[in-house]
Amino acid sequence: MNSIKAICCIGAGYVGGPTCSVIALKCPEIKVTVVDLSKPRIDSWNSDKLPIFEPGLDDIVKQCRGRNLFFSNDIDSAIREADLIFICVNTPTKTFGLGKGRAPDLKYIEAAARHIAVVAADQGEKIVVEKSTVPVRAAESITRIFDANGNRGKFQVLSNPEFLAEGTAIKDLMDPDRVLIGGEQTREGYKAVEALSSVYEHWIPKENIIKTNTWSSELSKLLAANAFLAQRISSINAMSAICEATGADVSEVASAIGRDTRIGSNFLRASALNLPEVANYWYQVVAMNEDQRRRFANRIVHCLFNTVTDKKIALFGFAFKKNTGDTRESASIYICKYLMDEGARITVYDPKVEKDQIHLELTHPSISEDPERVDRLITIVTDPYKAVESAHALVICTEWDEFKTYDYKRIYDSMLKPAFALMVE
Repeated sequence: MNSIKAICCIGAGYVGGPTCSVIALKCPEIKVTVVDLSKPRIDSWNSDKLPIFEPGLDDIVKQCRGRNLFFSNDIDSAIREADLIFICVNTPTKTFGLGKGRAPDLKYIEAAARHIAVVAADQGEKIVVEKSTVPVRAAESITRIFDANGNRGKFQVLSNPEFLAEGTAIKDLMDPDRVLIGGEQTREGYKAVEALSSVYEHWIPKENIIKTNTWSSELSKLLAANAFLAQRISSINAMSAICEATGADVSEVASAIGRDTRIGSNFLRASALNLPEVANYWYQVVAMNEDQRRRFANRIVHCLFNTVTDKKIALFGFAFKKNTGDTRESASIYICKYLMDEGARITVYDPKVEKDQIHLELTHPSISEDPERVDRLITIVTDPYKAVESAHALVICTEWDEFKTYDYKRIYDSMLKPAFALMVE
């Protein structure tokens, strides 16, 4: 396949929507169609109020939508027309069974692969690209599904993981550190990799496009985007606990550490390890990050005289970080969980996260086994000053710039005394 004329993206979420919008902007000769089962989500993409907030995204969508960028619920037509199909569906954490609370649930990946296998069975060659975060060798599972449905050799499955950061997703797409493409080490696999590369070469220098085998691409995503970043977060979280005990300023310590050139790419050298030890190591990294959230919740409880039962706590910010409406793995989710476990009444305000999204996160089975308790203890408001009325404490969880402009004397005066204010580090 020498050229890509039409792209279908299955999944109109945080990865699919922004990625395909930028591709449509940079490749005006390619028709890009983003499809999803959810009619409300597609309706939002076709409206003036997009379902995702990212700086710059709104302008790109408005510029390209209706020209070569389309959002649709007609999944079958988009698959048939496409030369290249991105799979950008969610891979949520399993809420039951083996791996509960840790392993990704791949049911949406599998469902997408099976649907492609049926719909595109008589449509000629296709390139199918996994962009969702998946375990290593997930591409092999997708290929087996295609082969088992009579499509042996017709579909080339590539790995093209995303490395987007919330709040800078458009910048990351427009000027990425690197684009990673993995494919089979066969003649057909190389051709598919080059075809996808040709799309990115519209705006990304060739030297920034890294081509590997499929498994290397998948593993690089897990290590670079997940494991090593989690490791660094764990390290500074552990340091913050020491800072609290010694009176040191964690931000000053982090700044000093960051100037050490050894803590960078030259320091990340792989060693041969037995797999059980590797698993235990990374489990401890995750455990450290979870402990940081719990420790902050404990600080809130301690400030409020060791009990928050039936006390009102105002929480500013529910997004993962400022300049994004994304809430995945937001500290606010877990802080709310721990405070609900203590019986606190929490009023949440975020300038960009919708009420339904906040409620969905807090009623997820991994957070609360009792949705009625969430309805009883959580209030979501659209006015920050309303959130703090008669509150015992104010907790700032996201560093939105607008929070710096508030009238904090007014906020203090409206709170119960003694009033407390805390900020997630």
